[in-house]
Amino acid sequence: MGESYIIAIDFGTAYSGYAFSLTPREEDINPHVKYWGEEVALETPKTPTCILFDKKEQFLSFGYQARKSYQSNSCRESRENFFFDCFKMSLYDKKITKNMKIKAANGKEMEALKVFTEALRFLKDDAMKTIGKSTEGRTFIANDFTWVLTVPAIWDHSAKQFMREAAVQAGIVADGNGKKLVVALEPEAASVFCRKLPADGFIAENQGENRLDLFPGTKYIVVDCGGGTIDITVHEVLEHGVLRELLKASGNNLGGQTVDRKFKEFLRDIFSPEIWDEYEEKYPNEVTRIINDFTIYKKNDDDVHITCPLNLGMMAQKKKNMEEFFKNVHGASYDEGSIKISNEKRISFFEESLCSITRLLRGILSIENIEYILLVGGFAESQILRKHITDEFIDICKVLCPIRPQEAIMKGAVEFGRNQGVVVSRKSAYTYGVSLLEWFDESKHRADKKYSNKEGDLCRDIFGKLVEIGEDIGWNETREHFISPLERDQTEITLAFYRTKKRNPTYVDEPKVEKIGSLVVQSPDTTLGMDRVIDLDIQFGSTEMTATATDRESGIVHTVDLDFMTK
Repeated sequence: MGESYIIAIDFGTAYSGYAFSLTPREEDINPHVKYWGEEVALETPKTPTCILFDKKEQFLSFGYQARKSYQSNSCRESRENFFFDCFKMSLYDKKITKNMKIKAANGKEMEALKVFTEALRFLKDDAMKTIGKSTEGRTFIANDFTWVLTVPAIWDHSAKQFMREAAVQAGIVADGNGKKLVVALEPEAASVFCRKLPADGFIAENQGENRLDLFPGTKYIVVDCGGGTIDITVHEVLEHGVLRELLKASGNNLGGQTVDRKFKEFLRDIFSPEIWDEYEEKYPNEVTRIINDFTIYKKNDDDVHITCPLNLGMMAQKKKNMEEFFKNVHGASYDEGSIKISNEKRISFFEESLCSITRLLRGILSIENIEYILLVGGFAESQILRKHITDEFIDICKVLCPIRPQEAIMKGAVEFGRNQGVVVSRKSAYTYGVSLLEWFDESKHRADKKYSNKEGDLCRDIFGKLVEIGEDIGWNETREHFISPLERDQTEITLAFYRTKKRNPTYVDEPKVEKIGSLVVQSPDTTLGMDRVIDLDIQFGSTEMTATATDRESGIVHTVDLDFMTK
């Protein structure tokens, strides 16, 4: 039963949703997607990633409902409640801790783990309700499913571990039942989906044939254009249609929300920082509404008409007439309660993000012979983005975008849950090693590392390399190492694990080498003295990493999940 029932949660920066499948068929390319927005007269495959808590930090609502409640609240209530919008970016490019806090719209802080946990709990409960309605007569519980949770490939391991922790606390899986939760990388999930699409599954963007031909040897780039991040993975097709990662995942934090930020900065320049900052502080829900109105214009190729909120107009007119603010502004005008922005000005808001994507792609194309660029994610719905990338790279390779790019990740994640070995190898983002002791050799070891015991002189803190940065690691691959005690009567050995971006560190206490976990191995039978062997197996290939140490003599086994989160 297990493998056929899959629920995939695509927890995005701007929008989140889920897809599910109750059929075991391999060719099930179209899992069921939950559609959202009835309460705001919409029907979309994802709902805004925003969450509302009351002043006592009790969960109230998520998605469209949270946004609607927040915007319709009185100003006082809005300031008291905790409203979080696009909070996933708080995990980008940061050292994650279990008790880190994040700021709500009212400036107050809450524990990040609680915010993420309640968001995932809501999505889990909603999925179970939706499935219950479509399978009358059958009752399912969370444990009947394999759950897939998508994360950006460019995220650090600590952020991926944080999401797993939130999923456990949300009741998606029980602690210790880790195999029921698959953490999938977003561009990989999209890649899995797109490779099965027929020709008419792609948007025809001024090119003839629109099919992804996946003969062995085909190389292609997946660009996941999200709200927060641009996340890029490069795949090569091998025999039997499996994939290998050609280059380490790359990307940045200049996704679709960069465009919103530029638009907001433009309004701030028009009305003056003094007026805008006061407006933003007093009416944060109105600012959210202006940005939401603007997002519609990000997709299409029309002039922008945004209704100017009454409060902004009243605050501005205390200084001067509305028309005066727009007098010397290039690309914008004020017309009877509406702010009009020209197409040229609107395109300028995209510039920074599009230049960054182009730069990243040029870097890849300079070292690899690529046949396709696949554009996925909600930001890929933008005609401006698709046209820009197509125009830039049309002479080098084909640019493809699925018809519903926002759904590609969650649908692909369902398939990934069934076939986790589809990506047979990935590039290691770090050099990993274990701390070792060696017999001291003054010709190659630092004098301050010398340590003496009754057996002789040793050198401590040696970095024993297990995997090198950029090395190919097979799916679920285990690296083996063995260690012996350095004292005859030693009954336990402590093993500490480290990672670094350096290729060949000598010692574990060098700058930019960080500890990621340790375990103590019991070796009670000392009969063989220093000839005893501890077998060390580290599983590197999956999204998370586990180390297992076995004392050969006693058979005692110790396992530890490597911990990338600081306490």
